[in-house]
Amino acid sequence: MNRTRVVVLGAGIIGAACARELSRAGFDVVVVDRGHPAGGTTSHGEGNVLVSDKGLGAELELAKLSALLWPRVVAEIADEDASAASAIEYDPKGGIVVATTGEGAGALAAFAEAQTGAGVRAEPLSPKELAVAEPALTRAVTAAFHYPEDAQVQPAGAALALLGSALRHGARLRTGTEVVGAIVRKGRITGVRVPGGSIEADVVVNAAGPWAGQVSARLGAPIAVRPRRGEVLVTTPMPGVVRHKVYDADYVGAVGADSGDLQTSAVVESTWGGTVLIGSSRRRVGFDDAIRPEVLSAIAVKALRLFPALADVAVMRAYGGFRPYVDDHLPVLGEDPRLANLWHATGHEGAGIGLSVGTARLLRELLTGTEPAIGVEEFTVDRPAVLAEVTA
Repeated sequence: MNRTRVVVLGAGIIGAACARELSRAGFDVVVVDRGHPAGGTTSHGEGNVLVSDKGLGAELELAKLSALLWPRVVAEIADEDASAASAIEYDPKGGIVVATTGEGAGALAAFAEAQTGAGVRAEPLSPKELAVAEPALTRAVTAAFHYPEDAQVQPAGAALALLGSALRHGARLRTGTEVVGAIVRKGRITGVRVPGGSIEADVVVNAAGPWAGQVSARLGAPIAVRPRRGEVLVTTPMPGVVRHKVYDADYVGAVGADSGDLQTSAVVESTWGGTVLIGSSRRRVGFDDAIRPEVLSAIAVKALRLFPALADVAVMRAYGGFRPYVDDHLPVLGEDPRLANLWHATGHEGAGIGLSVGTARLLRELLTGTEPAIGVEEFTVDRPAVLAEVTA
């Protein structure tokens, strides 16, 4: 049995997925978090498992891998603990992407055609088909595509289920434990320092999400992962009104925008409980966690253009969170070239929930010397955007 000692830094969904994958492979895993499991970025997301918003390249391949793995992972957890699997709330409901202008229709059609060529199912919808699929959606739509491979999970429930599975396979969890430095011998990390002691390791995995930049600096190998904030509105329950994840095609542009200024787009979807999640926003404000009314207003205005019926629905609450942002908009996965045995698994921005299980699979394959399921060259740590000078 492989008893390589691995310390996973972060008990969000990326850390939980990595811990599960590695513990199932026989690694001796300890998960360390300064707070509580799923207490940071993971609990402030929407739970998207998407292929529809990924352009051609490595991230789309990772999204396809993850979309394939999610139902398998849910089934495996169900065999261990049915209630834990139920808490994941895995819902393969599919997504619908729409355009509302002539220019947007052309861009959406070209994007969908390119994805189809890469093996993604993207099905054009006629106005009649769209009306059947989403009766409450505005009729002022110039193009629409159905993505049956899109799905949704409950983020915190999914993370806790993954972590619980890891613990059942021998992993251990240390909460309320902040990493303050690295133990380094002969150019290799051999553990981490924590208040009052240390934790020895053969491998350290930095899965600290938006805080991965700060953690990496403490370990002596800084990477340029910064927080990018997003907000979500939550309505009172209205079951059946929104049937898919529906978003305006300009969402893809907002995800890929380089500006630190506010970017908003209409993203609307329901949960198992019937509430409707309304997003989305992106802005770089450091770790300022204040919810701004003007941001919520901008989100609501765009959502109402897609679903006018939402105008009379009460908003129950709003929440925001930080996403791990890298300038080239790609995840970071691999061993640090400056400090042997330090691995990074972060930088997924708002896609971490969906990409978590695929990321974990690739990490396990890389650590065991198995041929990775997909190419990982675009995710390596030694690229300019990751090793760039870290700025606020």
